[in-house]
Amino acid sequence: MPALTQTSPTARSYVDETDLQAIAALINDCEAVDQLDQGTSVEELRRDFADPEFDISRDLRLWVNTQGQLVGYGSLWLPPADQTQDGFLGFKVRPDVRSRGIEDQILAWAEDRLREKSQASVLPLNLRSGAREHQADRLAFLKAHGFSRVRYFYQMVRPFAMEIPTPQLPSGYRVQSLQPSQVEAWVEMFNQTFIDHWNFHPLTVAQRQHWMTDPDYEPGLDLVALDPEGTFAAFCLGYIYHQDNQRTGRHEGWIADLGTRRGFRQQGLGRAMLLTGLQHLKAKGVDTALLGVDAENPSGALRLYESAGFRQLFTSIAYCKALSG
Repeated sequence: MPALTQTSPTARSYVDETDLQAIAALINDCEAVDQLDQGTSVEELRRDFADPEFDISRDLRLWVNTQGQLVGYGSLWLPPADQTQDGFLGFKVRPDVRSRGIEDQILAWAEDRLREKSQASVLPLNLRSGAREHQADRLAFLKAHGFSRVRYFYQMVRPFAMEIPTPQLPSGYRVQSLQPSQVEAWVEMFNQTFIDHWNFHPLTVAQRQHWMTDPDYEPGLDLVALDPEGTFAAFCLGYIYHQDNQRTGRHEGWIADLGTRRGFRQQGLGRAMLLTGLQHLKAKGVDTALLGVDAENPSGALRLYESAGFRQLFTSIAYCKALSG
């Protein structure tokens, strides 16, 4: 760890929404240099930090210099423990003070917080983070501090100038928008869909309800396929992030979540829901669709997306560090 001096930044907890303004400014300063399409606003941060599984007083840490300016922060998402207690670390450091020890302090804080969270548990502890494949400095930092590469993820893109094939649902199936009274059934379907996927963490009803408070949430893009008996069988959740589009000058929409419940696969439901979701996004007037996918997804999602016209835009790499208790 680089030597710390008397003028080194000091760490503190979140105080109030004034800090949100400083965090948003820091993220946007980093974005001007890093060009990752990760700009933000106070409103977006407020929504993110309102996640029911995020304790803003303990899972967010700020680093300020002697002038009181924010120069770095770390956030740690701690999902409910299952077979392991995972912590997902996100962090930003102002470009002009990188590699001067702040990153090391953020990492030390995250490790301590993860251990604190799990002190009454005997489960294995995994600290997780990641970076784009071209972020050489961040990749080197993670490797030097004991993280191992564990997975690749692709962001993919599809222009709507390409024709969307007509969705073909199995006989007797229908598609509808999710109703607020059906959230519990949707969460059950979601968890059964992804329980066999890598690094799965069960979704809670409270989290799903939190998603639906987002100003960008549109019920008409929250689609569910029902079998002839009315069972939730598959889903496609689309989003249009309007503030992102304003920042970039683009007009993009997302396929945020897509899945087919176990027991209902191999019928073409995934493709039908993907194409239906794309039709709904196009009807909203966006020019391009985006999505993210696990490069090793066992369900064949990557092949499905490629067959529907998506191509790879960039690669992100997931890293993990196993901690002792």
